[in-house]
Order: sequence, then C-alpha cells, then structure tokens
Amino acid sequence: MSEAGDGSAARRSPPTVDAIRDELREIVDPCTAATGSNLDIVEMGLLESVTVADGTVEVAIHLTTPACHMVPYFITEIEDRVEPLAGVETVAVETDNGMTWTADMMAESAREKRRAVLDAYDAAADRADEAE
Repeated sequence: MSEAGDGSAARRSPPTVDAIRDELREIVDPCTAATGSNLDIVEMGLLESVTVADGTVEVAIHLTTPACHMVPYFITEIEDRVEPLAGVETVAVETDNGMTWTADMMAESAREKRRAVLDAYDAAADRADEAE
C-alpha cells in the first residue's frame, strides 16, 4: 500500500507550532507550584519561541532569574512532551540568561491567578497578626 493510502505520511508530518504550544501548556513552572498558583510556562511568558523544521523542534525559553536552578527540569519536561509528537525527530531547548523576563510577559489570566494567591497569603498573615 502506498504512503498516502496507509496514513504513514500524515504520521510523519511535523506538528504545528500551536500543537507544540498546547503540549508546553502542560508544564507547570515549579516556583509557581510551590506558591500554589500552578502557572504553566506558556502563560508565565517563559516561552520565547518555537520553530519546526525538518523534524527538528527548537524551543527557546526565558528564565525568570539568572539563579534559576530548574533549567534541567525545564529541558527534560519540554523534551518529554515534544519528542513523542508525530514527525518530531529531535528537540533542542535553549534558555536565556534570566535577565530579560518580566512579569509583564505573563498572560493577564496568569497575573490574576498570581494576584489571587498573593492576596490569600496577605489575608492569612493579617488574620494571624490579629489573633496575636
């Protein structure tokens, strides 16, 4: 049977940038998980770019600080999410120096979630102060 007839050509087609972004939305930034806001790397504004060419996917991400010790986590998570996609042969992840990211890069919904968590912490601290 020909490739067109058995669907194998479709299986080898590279994923779209949107499909890759959807996979990356499953990766929660560990620092936000620690505070309870559980923001993914896309809504955090950490995703700088995604390019797809000839079976190679290149993902560039921002770090929130030069002291970020989660680089291996991000690389592993990105590779684990993107490599299984049909048409992907290799995944390359690039990080910046952690000097360019600002909270303005976050999606509005992410800023709202983060603010809600911080407000809850502030309210709990106020209650604790009042109880003393």
